[in-house]
Amino acid sequence: MANTVRLTVAQALVKFLNNQYIEFDGKQNKMFKGIFTIFGHGNVVGLGEALENDPGDLIVHQGRNEQGMAHAAMGYAKQKRRKQIYACTSSVGPGAANMVTAAATATANCIPVLFLPGDVYATRQPDPVLQQMEQPHDLSISTNDAFRAVSKYWDRITRPEQLMSACINAMRVLTDPADTGAVTIALPQDVEGEAYDYPEYFFQKRVHRIDRRPATKAMVEDAIKLITAKKKPMLICGGGVKYSEAWDTFREFAHKYNIPFGETQAGKGVIVWDDPMNLNGLGETGCIAANEIAKEADLVIGVGTRYTDFTTSSKWIFQNPEVSFLNINVSEFHAYKLDGVQVVADAKVALEAIDAELEKTGWKSSYTTEIAAAKAKYVAETDRLYNLEYTGKDFVPEIDDALDTDKVYEEFHNITGSYLTQSRAFGIINQFVAKNGGVVVGASGSLPGDLQRGWRVYNPNTYHVEYGFSCMGYEVNASLGVKMAEPDKEVYTMVGDGAYMMLHSELPTSIQEHKKINVMLFDNMTFGCINNLEIEHGMGSFGTEFRFRNEKTGKLDGGFVPVDFAMNAASYGCKTYKVTTVEELKAALEDAEKQTVSTLIDIKVLPKTMLHGYGHWWRVGQPQVSKSETVRKAYEALKVELAKARQY
Repeated sequence: MANTVRLTVAQALVKFLNNQYIEFDGKQNKMFKGIFTIFGHGNVVGLGEALENDPGDLIVHQGRNEQGMAHAAMGYAKQKRRKQIYACTSSVGPGAANMVTAAATATANCIPVLFLPGDVYATRQPDPVLQQMEQPHDLSISTNDAFRAVSKYWDRITRPEQLMSACINAMRVLTDPADTGAVTIALPQDVEGEAYDYPEYFFQKRVHRIDRRPATKAMVEDAIKLITAKKKPMLICGGGVKYSEAWDTFREFAHKYNIPFGETQAGKGVIVWDDPMNLNGLGETGCIAANEIAKEADLVIGVGTRYTDFTTSSKWIFQNPEVSFLNINVSEFHAYKLDGVQVVADAKVALEAIDAELEKTGWKSSYTTEIAAAKAKYVAETDRLYNLEYTGKDFVPEIDDALDTDKVYEEFHNITGSYLTQSRAFGIINQFVAKNGGVVVGASGSLPGDLQRGWRVYNPNTYHVEYGFSCMGYEVNASLGVKMAEPDKEVYTMVGDGAYMMLHSELPTSIQEHKKINVMLFDNMTFGCINNLEIEHGMGSFGTEFRFRNEKTGKLDGGFVPVDFAMNAASYGCKTYKVTTVEELKAALEDAEKQTVSTLIDIKVLPKTMLHGYGHWWRVGQPQVSKSETVRKAYEALKVELAKARQY
């Protein structure tokens, strides 16, 4: 019989996690760096006791908000390119429910995070326990069942011996590049403390190899047949290029065959912005260069992309009637999209295999001056935006929605003293970050659009934007995880006022952990991105500007609500700055770089001065009937554009 060791479920779990390793291209490292915790009655005397007495090599971090700390865990795993991860534990009830949003964010972005929420009593003896949600029709349901919809693997441990198969399956999913995301193992609080004689072999060192799945001969032949039949292809650099670490192979392939490429949010930044073949951001939040070439391309070679509606402009951007799709993806599910020819394989080895056969044909694209011309337009346009300043009443904002901007700008200036444009501030920050090689982090609002359209990546793998879920509140909290993954680099969080107020819980944690992050807070007193969206589709500024309740009208159409974000961050121990001019911003950036604690620069920017869109269309749920004439017109416009888009 096998030798056994008597441990509680929680103790066995901690011991197991300590013995998991990831191997990629022959390099091994421990799979779990640590665990983020917020203790409550559902996990403190179970998992908490195990971590207090024998954490092994796991670093235990104290979170401030369950969603926030899980965003930090995701930020770490994403920056480590899924090669090392964190676990997160909370108590039962609201603590667990708070993590559901973060779990959805991880799954939507294919980022591995292990969730270990406490759960109600398996014995049911004390039911209903504090924070228990009772469903009279099914007593087996708890808050943790909400994780089922957002997890790639879900389990609940109701007997100690179940832990073993649950852990093995959890590792299977966490290390699967085609199917990774959030993994949830719910831990009833009584079971956490139950003892069992676990076989010692359960705790042996396990090496989980992330293998490079090769393309079959038939797949490569199909790819060659399609490529050689086309003249003006376009590559898409998706997140799979990053996680496969295939950037050199991708870049060499593009140059060898004269194929330009556009970037998704997940793929942006693995290749520097000024590479001659790099047309930068593609799609709804894309730039003038990539979107111009995309409309004429007769072949789209998507490498490691999920083809979201932002990448494809709701399947509208590829306008050539002869366009075909070649999908290189380790996930069969994603490879099948857009009726494309499928190469289900690792990005690096697939490109190498296609290159070996394509070279024999002597084929190259037929582009002559088009790539350079599109790139030149992009450079000129971005330079213009980087230097755009407010010029007075004759100033036309980039998002010109025909509202009374003069009145809004005077009101904004009277409150803040600022006429600083968002694009000017954005450009100054980009140029400064390029100088020091920092990592930029973003997720929601108008800033991801600015970042994908205009951020110039001078140093590879310094662009970190979560846009699979576009989760407000990811920015500041994930930046802590990024800093933990890149301790020698400055980390810059690009966040709007709305997303900052939504969630910035791990900013004080960054102070506690001595992990400096720099928060670039763009305050325009508005949910600016959605304000633009509603006006573009026939509505007014309804529920998106931050205004006082008007006692006369009963609506939120009073004056702007001012917020001193610098004062807020200073209360946590951050070094803070208030910025209303170019000179103040430059001085703040210089001084922030010298600090050893986290910093926040409160930048007051005029509404409607973010980077606008270029040759794109995006479908939203436009009403088919309305009392508003402008809404009705917007629906008629939708029908025109929808007729140009692919149906599936």
